[in-house]
Amino acid sequence: MKQTPEMDSVQAEMAPGRISAAGFLGADQRRLADILSDDDAAVRRLGLTHQGIADRMRELREAGKSGLGEEVDVPPDHVVRIAGVRGKIPCPFHDGVFEKVNTIVRNVKSGREIVFTDLSVHMIEAHGFYEGRGSPFRNDPAVLAEVLGVRPAGP
Repeated sequence: MKQTPEMDSVQAEMAPGRISAAGFLGADQRRLADILSDDDAAVRRLGLTHQGIADRMRELREAGKSGLGEEVDVPPDHVVRIAGVRGKIPCPFHDGVFEKVNTIVRNVKSGREIVFTDLSVHMIEAHGFYEGRGSPFRNDPAVLAEVLGVRPAGP
């Protein structure tokens, strides 16, 4: 994938202090095009799609809403808690503004836990963007698949 001038502009918006204090790239020095390409390849190696991962994130987030901030058991293997934070945050790709809501998902079989935001779900679904390495809200596609229990669709 080629780094376009539009991607340069989006990547500049992802810097710390622009949209969020920590930014979206962490310590990752790669170009945005390379980050997107590398994560897309990782998702394909898993036999998954960005849409399938985002759908599962959304499904668990919706299940967790019934807990009103408390943990909710989501059979067979998950515990979910929704933590609202005041305010909204725009997408650095300039296509929406999202409530600041954290979803905390624990896989009880593995004991692993992840945190993602509504903006994270959107960026994965719409842009295949999982954030840069070292970003506080980076969710590696393989870790997401494992913790969320996302499997390739059958034949």
